[in-house]
Amino acid sequence: MSDLIIRAAVQADLPILKEFEQDIIATERPFNDSLKSEYICYYDIGALIDSENSSVLVAEDDGMIVGSGYARIRESKAHLTHDFHVYLGFMFVAPTHRGRGINQLVIQSLISWGKSQGMQDFYLEAYAQNNSALRAYEKLGFKASLLEMKLS
Repeated sequence: MSDLIIRAAVQADLPILKEFEQDIIATERPFNDSLKSEYICYYDIGALIDSENSSVLVAEDDGMIVGSGYARIRESKAHLTHDFHVYLGFMFVAPTHRGRGINQLVIQSLISWGKSQGMQDFYLEAYAQNNSALRAYEKLGFKASLLEMKLS
């Protein structure tokens, strides 16, 4: 992993990033029985890459993309003290590269981007049952602030 770099994603990265998205969805299906069973997409990755209000990053090891994440500036709810915040998503690390701190590097880089945009508040979502994701985010200083509950 000595040749690991974190860089901005480009449109040419879309095929692998779309594969990552499907891997994320497959990982999350057991946590949410309301996800449609057919092919679905969470993100418009191409639009996120092109937007001035977002940053899509990839982790590249020896020329191979092994991780991803995005940060997007969003308008905050009217009752909050901040008008805008950064939402983080699309966190993925290839199974062959997990446990090496790549997700942490991607998130830290996304937070740096957000701060360079004048942002101070950062949000992300994780399924309450996804303990490995929760632990990873807590290591970076994130704390649970709102729990969505569902009745079906």
